[in-house]
Amino acid sequence: MTTLQKVLIAACILFAAPLVHAQASESTITNQIKTLRGLSPAERTQLTIKLASEIQALPAGVPRLHLADALAHLVTEGDQGMDALQAVADALTQSLADTPVPAKAKDDQPPMPYKDLANLVRYEHVTTNLTDPLYLKASDILAANDADIEKADFTLKDLHGKKVTFSDLRGKIVMVNFWATWCAPCRAEMPELDAIYTHFQAQGLVVLSITDEDPFKANSFVAPNKYHPPVLIDADNNVHKLFHVEGIPRTFVFNRDGKLVAEAIDQRTQRQFLKMLSETDLHP
Repeated sequence: MTTLQKVLIAACILFAAPLVHAQASESTITNQIKTLRGLSPAERTQLTIKLASEIQALPAGVPRLHLADALAHLVTEGDQGMDALQAVADALTQSLADTPVPAKAKDDQPPMPYKDLANLVRYEHVTTNLTDPLYLKASDILAANDADIEKADFTLKDLHGKKVTFSDLRGKIVMVNFWATWCAPCRAEMPELDAIYTHFQAQGLVVLSITDEDPFKANSFVAPNKYHPPVLIDADNNVHKLFHVEGIPRTFVFNRDGKLVAEAIDQRTQRQFLKMLSETDLHP
């Protein structure tokens, strides 16, 4: 072996070593995912993008898929930006392409990771090149669910026992928000909903905050916080099921004709809520 060959080999080892050392482990990524909710918005976005990249660098397998899916559940909280959303969608796409998940024989429904990716694409407007039949089925289910929701009607009582019927609100802009007192992202977005409701109420905006908790528990939370939108009690979860709500918070915007024009699958900021309302004729 010549001196030049020895130098080249040594250089390759020298440059490769930091790359091997820098590759994050599954446990390191897991621990960092647990810290995301405690970070500032800017820090959270930066770390989310970094974690998505590190997940993609992991060996293919179920652990990588679980990490990508866990990150997908968190990236939709608040306004983390399109770069973070797309990075997570790319990580989940790659993980599903490398490690497909079979449907359960008993119901033949798409497993959760396919649903989560379909949610990101449909409601967060990211892109994916995944063509797995289970992903396509998940996408079709979301489209069918939205068609159901647009035809939905219900009557619920508010905290004072007054009945509110959804179809009676035609001519109004209606935001239907599903929440619960135990849900941290729900609590985080409620001041934003309250401010928007107060500002736009004179223009015909109605915000219906629906919970399946008992009236006393709901009122014990909203009263001290001076939350103004009407809170409706869906004790038997029928309206949750009617709107295909599997996780909260969840928000739907209907225009004055009752058409579903915008939908949020997680916590939203005031800016994001205003963007949803821009699909109607409301003006700040």
